[in-house]
Amino acid sequence: MSKNTYESAVLINAALDDEQIQAQVSRIKEAITSNAGEIKEVEDWGRKRLAYPINKSKLGYYVFYKYEAENTTVSKLERMFNLDEQILRYLTIKLDETALEYLEQKKKNAALKLEEELADDDQVDSTDEEEND
Repeated sequence: MSKNTYESAVLINAALDDEQIQAQVSRIKEAITSNAGEIKEVEDWGRKRLAYPINKSKLGYYVFYKYEAENTTVSKLERMFNLDEQILRYLTIKLDETALEYLEQKKKNAALKLEEELADDDQVDSTDEEEND
């Protein structure tokens, strides 16, 4: 079976303490890798206010997983998400080639912008030093 690239957004109950949340994050990573998946990226957004209460919770802890796996792995993961009461919501999407190219280009643009900002800061610092001399 061929592997596809997926992204899963997971909303964990923010009422848990940090240690329990990190245990959940690690448990999900382990579930992906133990089912022949390969994690490409994990984005931890942290605690955020929800637009509306979910199970009487006003805060959620957002984590995004990008990984390559077979479709059977995704169904096993989603079953785990459904059974876990601490996972408030989840969404898994299959990323096609166009989406992957877009995300890669977005990363490159962000890196270039950061380099330009750092270069501008260095120029400002050097002109400030020259004026002070």
